[in-house]
Amino acid sequence: MNSALDVATSTLASTVSLWRGLNGHPTKKLPEIPLELYDMEGCPYCRLVREVLTELDLDAMIYPCPKGGQRFRPKVVQAGGRAQFPYLVDRNTHTSMYESTDIIDYLYKTYADMPVPAKWRRAIALPTSFVTSGVRMQAGIKLRPNKPAAKPMELFSFESSPYSRRVRELMTELEIPYLLRNTGKAMLQDMGPPQVRKTLFPNLPVKGRNRLALLERTGRVQVPYLVDTNTGNEMYESDAIRAYLLANYAA
Repeated sequence: MNSALDVATSTLASTVSLWRGLNGHPTKKLPEIPLELYDMEGCPYCRLVREVLTELDLDAMIYPCPKGGQRFRPKVVQAGGRAQFPYLVDRNTHTSMYESTDIIDYLYKTYADMPVPAKWRRAIALPTSFVTSGVRMQAGIKLRPNKPAAKPMELFSFESSPYSRRVRELMTELEIPYLLRNTGKAMLQDMGPPQVRKTLFPNLPVKGRNRLALLERTGRVQVPYLVDTNTGNEMYESDAIRAYLLANYAA
């Protein structure tokens, strides 16, 4: 798909899903060991969990499980008995579970110490998530022939970012595991593209755990940002990241 059209449909997808997974608010506690999520980027149920991860400012090791994939799908079957996604593993509490509704309830109770907000009610959130998958024409669902990445990568992202979505979809299709560093917007002035924020608020201090980490690492805050621990390469820009992944990890 043409890059501009792809970005446009990804932006429409974020709008359809009501821009859930945009803001990141610190939870009462963070897991000492990263959460593990066996996931398909284009799956409507998985999307709801990832939206909550962004809004609770929780990082997670993502193990992509596209249809036809053989790297991580068998592990879910072995652990839980069936190939169903999302599947959450929390080694901090020795907990594992299927079902997006149960996972969302668990994350709020365990790490935010609060009930699930009304916007996550299934009747509200699930239909929009299904439409979002339709808008993206099942991107991030099916396996592409690939050359496995030996080590997980690291991706600074937030769920509703139209540009980050394009990268996460491809990483799912190529079965590339990665540590998802949720970089949700921490305040109202963070809204809009980086160039606009820099123009309107040139002296605005950066807030947010991973936003500060990204600023310290690169000198600016923009997503997606990929760190390939296999090669030492790091980069911004979804087009550049996708081209790099295809050149190095597509068979």
